[in-house]
Amino acid sequence: MPRKILPHPGLTVLLTLTWLMLVNDFKWGSLVFGAFLGVILPLLTAPYWPDRPRIRNWPAAVGYLGIVIWDILKSNVSVALIVLFRPRAGLRPAWITIPLDLDTPEAITVLAGTITLTPGTVTADLSADGRALLIHCLDAPDPDAVRDDIKARYETRLQRIFG
Repeated sequence: MPRKILPHPGLTVLLTLTWLMLVNDFKWGSLVFGAFLGVILPLLTAPYWPDRPRIRNWPAAVGYLGIVIWDILKSNVSVALIVLFRPRAGLRPAWITIPLDLDTPEAITVLAGTITLTPGTVTADLSADGRALLIHCLDAPDPDAVRDDIKARYETRLQRIFG
């Protein structure tokens, strides 16, 4: 019975918290409306999620979130310094193909989202067979190092989380 009312409890909590952050002013009415959205939206979308992703390693997921937040903060500073102080001629933008060892759509989506959330990089495409991501980097003097860093820093952790 609880799965019928809350098919995705984690999503319910996330939607409620997201609503409260969007409102940016805690009021009980906002909490109630956020909880309402958190219950209704997963119920409406549940038929489209026949196989929910399973997080196999919660400590690794929390660690991954911490790493992503740190990388976003660090990249914000790096991009700001590039924009403010580096001459345009000194930039080395690059298109980089990241071969994937991940096989679940959810893990690939999290990786693509992580890359896009990190300032200075954006995920542009997923290959037709789902085995490679095409990303663009604002400044990549060594594209191979960027590829290796993404695979080591993010992909291996996502394999542990969704594996």
